[in-house]
Amino acid sequence: MIEWLKKVSLFDNLNDDQLEHILRIANRRTFQTGTILFQEKDYGNTFYVVLTGTIKLFTRSNSGEEKILSLVNAGESFGELSLLDGRPRSASAQTLETTTVLELSSQTFMELLQTHFDITRGILAELCRRLRQTNEHVNDLTFLDGRTRVLKNLITLANQNGKRDGQIITVHMALNFDELAQMAGVTKIVLTDVIREFESRGVLQFGIGEYKINLLKLRG
Repeated sequence: MIEWLKKVSLFDNLNDDQLEHILRIANRRTFQTGTILFQEKDYGNTFYVVLTGTIKLFTRSNSGEEKILSLVNAGESFGELSLLDGRPRSASAQTLETTTVLELSSQTFMELLQTHFDITRGILAELCRRLRQTNEHVNDLTFLDGRTRVLKNLITLANQNGKRDGQIITVHMALNFDELAQMAGVTKIVLTDVIREFESRGVLQFGIGEYKINLLKLRG
């Protein structure tokens, strides 16, 4: 289990003894595809570290329309904000595939922050990264057209989750097309048109649960 924790960016600066301490106060749980871990506006008392799988963080409008804010993959964490500021959850969380997480309760999490500055510093860095990501997303929605947003979103997912073999990047994709469109901030029709265009040019190749990006074709 320590080897799993070493992959978590939040715990980069911790030694084996400190990681063992985290394991002693955490609960390991596995959730099936489609499980809601918490809803937007719930009061949070748990912080999560993803060991395997993928979780989407999303909100819903008053009309019920869903907007995906981000994907959380193995080695990443979520749920800190509600524990730190005491306010309701700012988004809902749902598994996109079978997912295993470590859960830390509010009390043990706060004790952890008080006794391990390395973890506190890591969380501050992570929150700053998410704020920058949010600012970039708002900028994209304001200034980029739908076609560019789709392509940028696919490349971002490839950078985060892809495996490169020569000039081909293969990306495991837990999102369906509706969710991919929501994440890019476009309609499904726009998404489909863009994918067809790049497939015809040999840039993209979609398969079952994955897609491939040809870097040579992309640069061309």
